[in-house]
Order: sequence, then structure tokens, then C-alpha cells
Amino acid sequence: MTPRVRSLMELRWEAGGKPVEGWIWPARSRSGHIEPSSLKKQHAKALTINKVRPFVLYTLRHTFLTRLGQSGCDAWTLARIAGHSSIRMSERYVHPSEDAVLMLWPGWMGTILGTMKLSGQHIDCAVLVKR
Repeated sequence: MTPRVRSLMELRWEAGGKPVEGWIWPARSRSGHIEPSSLKKQHAKALTINKVRPFVLYTLRHTFLTRLGQSGCDAWTLARIAGHSSIRMSERYVHPSEDAVLMLWPGWMGTILGTMKLSGQHIDCAVLVKR
């Protein structure tokens, strides 16, 4: 989340009396939140007004969850944030990059057990014990 988006969300939260739970954008609907059909209409209107190339609204959710997974969020936390009923749904967003795995290596020590090949490089494997 960018600092600008965070500040806008905080303003919205403060304007709502700092609720502990509830919807960010409540609506006068049976469910109490914006209905998908209303959201789709608002999305189409925003694209037209701002002359933005059309994109599927769900892409924003997918991008958010993917970046959250890339930032190191575990699958269980991601599942809770996303409202997934199964951890299996969240696993598709959590796939650490080779760089992320290699960056963790210096902070760990252990007994070398062997060598593995990772993207063409041979890397020593170890029983890992946090320093």
C-alpha cells in the first residue's frame, strides 16, 4: 500500500468514528456493503472518465494478494486477509523467489548435508539452525 492510499484509508476510518470492524465503504444495501453490480458500474464509469485502458477489476485483488505473498506474507495470514476458505487457495500467491531464498541463507548456520542445484547454481544444503 502506498503512503497516499494508506492516508486516504486512515481518513476514511477516522471519518467513520474509528470502527473496530465493518466495511470501509458501507452502502445502503441488504448486505451493508457495496454490491458487485454497483462496483462494476463505478469501475466502468471511472475508466471512461479517466480515459484509462480497460482492465478486469479482479486484477487489482489478484495483484494485491500476489504482492502481499511476494513481500513475505505467509499463506495462513494471506488466507485470512483474502477471506479464502482454504489455505490451498492462498498457496498460489505465496511462492518465494530464488533471490528471497538466497538472501535468507547468511542468517542461518548448520551442518552441510549435500549440494542442490538451483537455477544452474550448485548450493550447499544444510540442517538449518537460526543464529
